[in-house]
Amino acid sequence: MDVANNTRPAAVAAPVDNDKINPTDFEGSVRTDNGLPSKELIRRIADLPVLDRQGKMHSFNSLYMDFTGRTLVIFVRHFFCGNCQEYLRILSKAIPLELLAKADTPTRIMVVGCGDPALIDFYVEASSCAYPVYADPTRRLYDELGMVSTLAMGAPPRYMEHTNMWASSFRSIIDGLKQVSSGLWRKSGDKRQVGGEFLFENPGNGDDISVSWCHRMKTTRDHTETRDMQNLLDLDKAMTKADASKATEAGASDVSAAA
Repeated sequence: MDVANNTRPAAVAAPVDNDKINPTDFEGSVRTDNGLPSKELIRRIADLPVLDRQGKMHSFNSLYMDFTGRTLVIFVRHFFCGNCQEYLRILSKAIPLELLAKADTPTRIMVVGCGDPALIDFYVEASSCAYPVYADPTRRLYDELGMVSTLAMGAPPRYMEHTNMWASSFRSIIDGLKQVSSGLWRKSGDKRQVGGEFLFENPGNGDDISVSWCHRMKTTRDHTETRDMQNLLDLDKAMTKADASKATEAGASDVSAAA
């Protein structure tokens, strides 16, 4: 459900003392695991606000409550993070919306970042993200769901094997500089906050919402690999259907050309 107030209240502003939100880590020893959130926790965070691209407030559970099936919520880092931008770019190619539409179980993907919602349009363009993007500047959802803060980069993931780390960092700096005139260059979100992925299941009765799988990032580049995500969402059959559809279209096109 939407929160009635469409304005952005002061309570949504990023906290001044960021050290009080989530445990910090700078040496790579991260205190987190992939334990599933309890149903009690899911109920507790249901009404926490997320903001859309226009700054309008919605309850967090509006991302999955009105959809019978599975909703994968991907929490990303700050909106200038080149690593997360690259992840969403690769994931959007690996799991396009038309592939999700062919999944045996109705499935959709949502993205939540920790910066100012005024940067969402920029972020969608920079990352070529195919999925809806929301913002949680307070980082309350990150905190409640056990996501941590760290600057440890960790080993390079497969989804960044064709991306130069220094080029990614340079792009982040350029992204920030482009926002100086708008005053948003300091509002991309906490640079230490890392995210994760949570698969919400809604059987359709409105009450029995659960998280069947989750992954909390241990480093700034620790998103779930795209192939693992395809397997998690059981998209092999959907990919086969998509390939068959392309082959049929190609065959029809050949016949048309021959005629």
